[in-house]
Amino acid sequence: MAIRVALIGPGNCGSLALKQLINDDRFDLTGVWVSSQAKVGKDAGELAGLDVSTGISGTNDLDAVLAAKPDCVVYTAMGDTRLAESMADIRRILALGINVVGSAPGVLQYPWQVVPDKYIGRVEDAAREGGSSIFITGVDPGFATDLLPFALAGTCQSIQQVRTMEIADYASYDGVTVMFDVMGFGNAIGDFPILFQPGVLSIAWGTAIRQLAAGLRIEVDEIRDSVEQEPAPEDFDVAAGHIAKGTVAALRFQIEGMVAGKPVIVVEHVTRLRDDLRPDWAQPAQPGGSYRIEITGEPSYVVDVCPTSRNGDHNYAAILAAAGRIVNAIPDVVAAAPGIRTTLDLPLVTGRGVVSVG
Repeated sequence: MAIRVALIGPGNCGSLALKQLINDDRFDLTGVWVSSQAKVGKDAGELAGLDVSTGISGTNDLDAVLAAKPDCVVYTAMGDTRLAESMADIRRILALGINVVGSAPGVLQYPWQVVPDKYIGRVEDAAREGGSSIFITGVDPGFATDLLPFALAGTCQSIQQVRTMEIADYASYDGVTVMFDVMGFGNAIGDFPILFQPGVLSIAWGTAIRQLAAGLRIEVDEIRDSVEQEPAPEDFDVAAGHIAKGTVAALRFQIEGMVAGKPVIVVEHVTRLRDDLRPDWAQPAQPGGSYRIEITGEPSYVVDVCPTSRNGDHNYAAILAAAGRIVNAIPDVVAAAPGIRTTLDLPLVTGRGVVSVG
């Protein structure tokens, strides 16, 4: 029997998840919640960029979506700038007995030692009340910062450091809120947006640091973070808007999990809007962008992951990978014990059901 699934937030990631929900016989789409009035009334097929009619229209009435009693909700609504609202949504959905898989709120990827216990407890209470489970994932934080490092670490006899990296040109990424409000591209140098306020990086990627530490059975003493900004050498435009000369056009930040004074777990991001900026920073393994896992140990590894797609560039392919991991995890999350589930306690999501030879 198909799993009944509703989707909340058909944006960049959500629209790609919606496409799979419509096309994948394992799932029966029951509803789509939208935040934009312009999307209200549009068929889910159109919202997913498909030339099909599903009979399911976008609505901004969350009560109506939940009243259809889906088995699972795919939650891909914005969480970066509306953490309190997204946490409230999650608690409400879980308490109704509906499982959740999604990209937000990111702190629920692995919240322990990252957010106060009282907030974790409220989510766990809601899950117990409804007998439901939740799994938050993506690419980074996501499978590039947990699943892949764990797989490589499982072959090592000793490890001194695990480093995960995203190295990408974001010029083609059109998420205005993320680009300008969250990451601060186009800001004056030294004008730090929400992501780079004190401690925020250590929360946003603390989930990745803490989950890796838990899986490797080590205690992280503290988490440190840092950021560098690089100015635009001239005016230019990107998909999200205008970048003025002298404003932020490239970023490098890292989050370090310290053990006995040494950075044992490191997450690093190099984000450019032009490939000629800061050539001394790490370069991607393919034009546009890639992910890298480096393990220093015995043996040591440098593994580059290069997402591509027939339908878009590296940014599209990375978002597509996040959507695929979210949707493919649904059967395991529905079957899981109630509570917050993570990569450490879910079965391996293998991609069963998506092989096509046609």
